[in-house]
Amino acid sequence: MAKCLVVSKVLVADGIMTDDERGFLAEMMRRLGLTADEQRSVIELEGLDEADQIVATLSADERRDIVALLVDAASADGKLSPHELAAVQRVTAALRL
Repeated sequence: MAKCLVVSKVLVADGIMTDDERGFLAEMMRRLGLTADEQRSVIELEGLDEADQIVATLSADERRDIVALLVDAASADGKLSPHELAAVQRVTAALRL
C-alpha cells in the first residue's frame, strides 16, 4: 500500500489525475493485490505520511525501482508536468537517492 500511496502523491501533484494516470494506479494496485478498502485508502491518500517513512526503509534497489515507477506513473498520460517532476524530485531526495 505504501508504494501505491507514494505513486498517488506524485500523480496528484499537478492537481489533475488523468484517466491514463488513474488506470496506471488501478493496475498497480491490482498487481499488488490491494483490497477494495486499501484501494479506497490509497485514492483518498490516507496514511501518506506513514507511507513515505515505510518506503524510506526499503533497500536501495527497491527505492530506485520506486523512483522509476514514479516517473512511469507521472508520464502515463504522455507528459510530465513541472509539478509532477518536482514531486518526483522531492520523493527521490526523501529516499536518499
